[in-house]
Amino acid sequence: MTQAEIKLCSLLLCEHFGEIVEKIGKHLICTGSQPLRMIAHDTGMSLDQVRKALCVLIQHNLVTFQLQKRGLVEYEAQCGRVLRILRYPRYIYTAKTLYSDTGELIVEELLLNGKMSMSSVVKKVADRLTETMEDGKTMDYGEVSNTFVRLADTHFVQRCPSAPENPEPSEAPLPPAPTLVLNEKEMYTVPRLNLVGKGKRRHSDNDDSEPKAKRQKSNTDSKEPPADDGIYWQVNIDRFHQHFRDQAIVSAVANRMDQTSSEIVRTMLRMSEVTTSSNAPYTQPLSSNEIFRSLPSGYNISKQILDQYLTLLSDDPLEFVGKSGESGGGMYVINLHKALASLATATLESIVQERFGSRCARIFRLLLRKKHLEQKQIEDFAMIPAKEAKEMMYKMLSSNIVSLQVSSFSSVSHGLSQEAVQNLSCYNKTELIARLELLCTLVKRNTPCSFPNPGEPNCN
Repeated sequence: MTQAEIKLCSLLLCEHFGEIVEKIGKHLICTGSQPLRMIAHDTGMSLDQVRKALCVLIQHNLVTFQLQKRGLVEYEAQCGRVLRILRYPRYIYTAKTLYSDTGELIVEELLLNGKMSMSSVVKKVADRLTETMEDGKTMDYGEVSNTFVRLADTHFVQRCPSAPENPEPSEAPLPPAPTLVLNEKEMYTVPRLNLVGKGKRRHSDNDDSEPKAKRQKSNTDSKEPPADDGIYWQVNIDRFHQHFRDQAIVSAVANRMDQTSSEIVRTMLRMSEVTTSSNAPYTQPLSSNEIFRSLPSGYNISKQILDQYLTLLSDDPLEFVGKSGESGGGMYVINLHKALASLATATLESIVQERFGSRCARIFRLLLRKKHLEQKQIEDFAMIPAKEAKEMMYKMLSSNIVSLQVSSFSSVSHGLSQEAVQNLSCYNKTELIARLELLCTLVKRNTPCSFPNPGEPNCN
């Protein structure tokens, strides 16, 4: 992890959770997994402060714990999860777009609190919506529950891992840390709750309309454990990223072909969004007949035209859509990994063209196809004068967009002079190098101060 990423994680933790949590989180990011007492010793903080800070980080899935063989519990920071805080506004806006204000507030509450039970989320969201309504109108718990169920059915929220229940009490001592278990079959199963009621408005200090005895009685009733006690929910970030990926693929197909082609691809992605994992290389195979039946009612195209579009998509050089069989009028899949690679390559090419100009972009595309070329080959293939080509290659080389790979030829064994060996050096372009450079640039732009202070320990 680079210094810029560490600095950005530190700023995010400090802004959202305070200085104490930031100090513990940054220490774990720099040192890796550590037990409780070592964290307290290295940071100079009390055990109570460290425990509370770790509880906050675990609650928000920013730190994980694991019981080691020696009996110690070690805590490890999840750096990637900390950086995902930057995308919280986008997750909330997506929920608002798909499930209106109710879905927006459900996702926002889960992100703000890390983990919550369904009953707590429903009541809190209903109260917040009631506050925004006109006098005399309230939000019913049932409406919020229905939206929560829809979010669970589409996998945007999921259950948290929980400790297994022990049916029989045992005299054996409890382990230092519980082993959390996640039942995949119940990950998106919503418990049956009979939530009856409506959202309440906050009472001001001068509001004495409700008798004090009645208020105390309602507070006493609310102390009873809810029916879903012990079942907690969290936002499924991978599902949001899957939605962003699908939107990017649909947009790319629309730009390359037309709106009808993009709608066919959108239908295929929607049909397999729940059945296909977020890291799968392909979607589930779908027959032409299934796709035709699932098309939106607004697209009145015949089955023959649909087959022509599917053939056109599968024959496209980018291979976003592939044909996997002939049954059911033809079986089709979406090549998710190839689609993402094509989108990433197009993004890199556009960035190179914007930063260095069209001629550098021509050289960049040439290196993408040929993998590695000598200086003379670049000049000939790109049809650029030698002096300009060298200047352009130096610009991209100094920006870590391309790398220089020295040839393995030996001047002694092959009878070549040292100058000839240097001319055989290749400019090697790998997408990984450019992607890492782009990622580092984005992190630095999100960090007000990317460089460590003098005397600050190096966490690499």
